[in-house]
Amino acid sequence: MKARVLLASSDLTVPLGVACLRTGGLVVFPTDTVYGVGAHGFMPEAVERLYSAKIRPRRKAVPLLLAEAQDLELIAQDIPEVAWKLIRRFWPGGLTLVLRARESVPAVVRAGGHTVAARVPDHPLARKLIRTLGAPVAATSANLSGGRSPRTAQEAMEELGDRVDLYIDGGECPGGIESTVMDVTGRMPVVLRHGAIPEGKLRETIAF
Repeated sequence: MKARVLLASSDLTVPLGVACLRTGGLVVFPTDTVYGVGAHGFMPEAVERLYSAKIRPRRKAVPLLLAEAQDLELIAQDIPEVAWKLIRRFWPGGLTLVLRARESVPAVVRAGGHTVAARVPDHPLARKLIRTLGAPVAATSANLSGGRSPRTAQEAMEELGDRVDLYIDGGECPGGIESTVMDVTGRMPVVLRHGAIPEGKLRETIAF
């Protein structure tokens, strides 16, 4: 089936995007960093489709996007104070945190592990989509695994084509750089991927 394209400004975009996610579909949407492709985070079969669409290695977990910071406790446990310090400064924003997952997080999201990566994007449409869905969205950059992270809906279409069900065109993403990923499950926080938030700012916040 040919993928549908909607403008972010349309009144139909969020209702149709949510309907697509609730029925196991894949939606491409803009964030503050790059365009993401997402599935309902609590529907394992939808996340399986996400892996297949991106040709993503099954050993790589899929991050969960949240609408609000307080939603983190729905998917993570034993959240350390250092995580809350980072959240207070950088959420919503370009920082993904790796934390201990609750058992409610599907194994396919965690790639069979015991952690979950989470972020609150600083983008009104992305957050409205997640909030209206009422569940986290499992999302990664809207490209084939290893491809260039797209800044526009057109670039995402060139990567994924009809592998997804719906594209939301919100213009060029303001950031263009993927989120910084930090693991806070150990004694010392570890930056796993450098990105939108410079490591120096993270060090200033938690003094490590």
